[in-house]
Amino acid sequence: MSDPVVGLILLGVLVVLLTAGLWIALALAGVAAVALVFFSNAPVGLVMATTFWGHSHSWSLAALPLFILMGEILLRSRLSADMFSGLAPWLGRLPGRLLHVNVIGCAIFAAVSGSSAATAATIGKMSIPELKSRGYPESLILGTLAGSATLGLLIPPSIILIVYGVATEQSIARLFVAGILPGLMLVGLFGAYVAARALLNPGLIPAFDQPMSLREKLWAARGLIPVAVLIAGVIGAIYTGIASPTDAAALGVMFSLLLAVLSGSFSRRDFLDALLSATRTSCMIAFILLGAAFLAVAMGFTGLPRNLAAWIGEMGLSPYVLLAVLTLFFIVLGLFLDGISVVVLTTSIIMPMVLAVGIDPIWFGIYLVLVVEMSQITPPVGFNLFVIQGLTGIDILRIARAAFPFFLLLLLSVLLITLFPGIVTYLPDAMSG
Repeated sequence: MSDPVVGLILLGVLVVLLTAGLWIALALAGVAAVALVFFSNAPVGLVMATTFWGHSHSWSLAALPLFILMGEILLRSRLSADMFSGLAPWLGRLPGRLLHVNVIGCAIFAAVSGSSAATAATIGKMSIPELKSRGYPESLILGTLAGSATLGLLIPPSIILIVYGVATEQSIARLFVAGILPGLMLVGLFGAYVAARALLNPGLIPAFDQPMSLREKLWAARGLIPVAVLIAGVIGAIYTGIASPTDAAALGVMFSLLLAVLSGSFSRRDFLDALLSATRTSCMIAFILLGAAFLAVAMGFTGLPRNLAAWIGEMGLSPYVLLAVLTLFFIVLGLFLDGISVVVLTTSIIMPMVLAVGIDPIWFGIYLVLVVEMSQITPPVGFNLFVIQGLTGIDILRIARAAFPFFLLLLLSVLLITLFPGIVTYLPDAMSG
């Protein structure tokens, strides 16, 4: 049976399981089992057991529940409300107003967590209730959150850039620096989209509150100081080499707990509620990650990603045509694989053809992350969609529709860095010089 037919069969099985109402993680594991039973000779039970065990104690992912806990603590303290009240006067006159808090908040937290799922969970916990209570449209709340949370994959420290750097033997420091300008570009594109929607439909956004003087704005902004101290502490610990991202996540929990207690709005009951909620959210994400890991391993046994990549390499394409084909290839893979799995499964096959046509491997790493970011907001396997669904209980297709404009913006960003590669390479080259 040909590889495209096998791929369509597995995709069909996944769609059937999801539409039947099966849990996402179980649906992913079910497709993996079907792939192993019918399209490989690997023992299903052994592969599943070793995959679940091997991925259940990943040190790099240990930061995830810690960052989620940090967000839960901030949510239950006065700090999250202070952040909105501090930003609101400054953003109130911008088209789109407080929706920009979603974009800016995700960008800031991405610089702390390095994880798209953690960014979506943490910022979502803070922003969704606030924006809903203020009357902002649901589609833009969900869309800006799902799209902006993808910045967690790009803005350093990025877990997926570390994986790519190790897999391709590229400098992780250069990759981190290369992600800065594209990350800022995405923040600008997302903010411009929100502003354009607001300008085209003025009735979409709630009216601005009473104008404030500069002194009143500065006084309101004092609520941003604790959050700024928290972010500076976590980021500073990572970039000075004092702590790894996981250690910095633990520091973030300590700082957020200390600031919450000092704010006078955080009780012992709040702390217990934060622990329980963080546990539930972390378990939800971890369960999905285990199912996705099992599916990724199963796909490796079937040889589908490897054969499709090799097939592309045999075409002898020019750099631009190769990138166009690879973009489509990664989008299709992203429909049913997580980003790290896509990188791990394909880089060893794709990198030789990328280097053969003269594409800079540092540039290609950022390109790959941007394309993989799309998979975070495309069903049926879009982790940001799952996280937001877990937070809100809203149907995943509604969330996907709200996030679709941001998928197109990510596609535009890929086009921009292809036409203007200096967006990616300028800072790494300057650092080397």
